[in-house]
Amino acid sequence: MFEVNGKQLNSNRTISRFPYHSALGEHMPSNFKNILHGGEPSRTALSTASLRAVHQLLDEPIVLSDPIALRILGPETEAALRRDPFSMNDPLSRGSRAILVARSRFAEDELARAVAQGIRQYVVLGAGLDTFAYRNPHVETGVRVFEVDHESTQQWKRQCLETAGIALPDSVTFVPVDFEHDTLAERLAVAGFHADQPACFCWMGVTVYLTPQAVLDTLSFVASQPVGSSITFDYRVPASHLGPVERFVVDLAEKEIAALGEPWLSSFEPEHLQQQLRELGFRHVEDPGPEAINSRYLSRRKDGLQSGSLWRCVCARV
Repeated sequence: MFEVNGKQLNSNRTISRFPYHSALGEHMPSNFKNILHGGEPSRTALSTASLRAVHQLLDEPIVLSDPIALRILGPETEAALRRDPFSMNDPLSRGSRAILVARSRFAEDELARAVAQGIRQYVVLGAGLDTFAYRNPHVETGVRVFEVDHESTQQWKRQCLETAGIALPDSVTFVPVDFEHDTLAERLAVAGFHADQPACFCWMGVTVYLTPQAVLDTLSFVASQPVGSSITFDYRVPASHLGPVERFVVDLAEKEIAALGEPWLSSFEPEHLQQQLRELGFRHVEDPGPEAINSRYLSRRKDGLQSGSLWRCVCARV
């Protein structure tokens, strides 16, 4: 049980089978209820964290090693998952878990490359319950992590960290942003981000909750950063790219997520998006596609963990 702003959230009741992080929360159609606008923390962030935790218990080999993935969920949820991790091992959960851990490795591999090039600023957009800042292998090099999200989700996360006894390292800074009133540049500047120095951005599980223009606006901001900056993010492809079975499953997922108050708003054609990224000013664009992602991170597995065709990951460098 979590409490935020005087409201209680039952962690077990808010876990969805379709785990994608909360959005930064702008440009919602009027016919949808946006729980973030109401001051509630993201529920899909909880389901994402839960599948990251289950990955530590069920999958072998582990793609994303996360020693605090279970702890951050709190003692009750951790105990429930340890008792029965297979409760989140149905085919839909396995597919979601596959892309979740693969996209995280994709982002953290890009960060490792950036750190080797001397970059010391890492910005996690729509951080949710992401745990990187609390297991940061680059802390000794001076890498500073900026976690950007809605204030309500950040308050909830702070409570989760406190309950789990996970200390806040000096290297992490919370950056609360309400995109209806703030700009990313303004809030990062207040938080101590150095706009004259290159940075590595991570934006996983977020773009689907934003309008296409809102996505491009954020990408344009990153493209304006100093040479050497980069961003890794994922996005949803249109239904026309999916087979009939996957299309049916996606339709169910979309309805369930909307009912939670965090509806999907965007999808992109891969070739068109790659062109748009280059037009924004990115010199290098890598969009490997699901087959390449599976080959890179999920090949030769006895458990058959594989990513589907709905989500693609991109790395774009300035």
